[in-house]
Amino acid sequence: MRLLKQLAAVVAVALVGSLGVGAVQWNVPLTLVLGVVTAVLSLLVYAWVVRRTERRAPVEVAVAGAAPKVGRGVLVGFGMFAAVIGAIAVTGSYRVDGWGSASGAVALVGFMAAAAVTEELIFRGVLFRIVEERLGTWGALVLTALLFGLAHLPNPNATLWSALAVAVEAGALLAAVYAATRNLWVPIGVHFGWNFAAGGVFGTEVSGNDTPQGLLDGVTSGPAVLSGGGFGPEGSVWALLAGVALTVVFLRIARRRGTIMSRRSRRVPAAPAATLAP
Repeated sequence: MRLLKQLAAVVAVALVGSLGVGAVQWNVPLTLVLGVVTAVLSLLVYAWVVRRTERRAPVEVAVAGAAPKVGRGVLVGFGMFAAVIGAIAVTGSYRVDGWGSASGAVALVGFMAAAAVTEELIFRGVLFRIVEERLGTWGALVLTALLFGLAHLPNPNATLWSALAVAVEAGALLAAVYAATRNLWVPIGVHFGWNFAAGGVFGTEVSGNDTPQGLLDGVTSGPAVLSGGGFGPEGSVWALLAGVALTVVFLRIARRRGTIMSRRSRRVPAAPAATLAP
């Protein structure tokens, strides 16, 4: 029941926020404000419902140290996308035709903040964390990664391949980041860094969504397996390879820190306070 209550609370905020952002039709200041407000309200509601249903402090979203953790995550996500788009460019499937739109990039800050926060609260904060108590880290990682991929299947230009790619490169990776750090700030940062780099900086599609142009007028072309096609670079083999590599890295960190939870364990080990950086 606590899983359902927590999901309902966070999804309700995410849905209202999504409707609000859609209603303003990419008006720059309103999209920025509504996106940030949705992100903040989602975090507050998550913290409230966890306190009510689990009778504990929601340490995974503790304010202390949040900014540097988010910052480190953003660097990882941005760097990962930069490496992927670099590989796509080297193979001739990405080019920059000039400058894009600074105002579009500003609007995407709010939009991507809301998306990163709400999706991480739902998939890692609620689903992964609670399922992990029953199935252990490995079982929860596989299940929630598949659910995350399926959640992107209805997106424009999505295919079974792109859904599988998202399941591995994002669903599994972000679960591994949470398992290694035992906080939601780092995966939120990774998620935002990737999405904003894709849409807000390099001007590519993000999970097939039709978003405003970012800072660069980027164009992808060529075989979908290399460029990601209409779904965006997330559907490319380069993103899949990068996601697998980083997932392995974070799972090794989690194993070294002793934060991998077995199926029979009833308590999730906390990451050492001094080593919460990825």
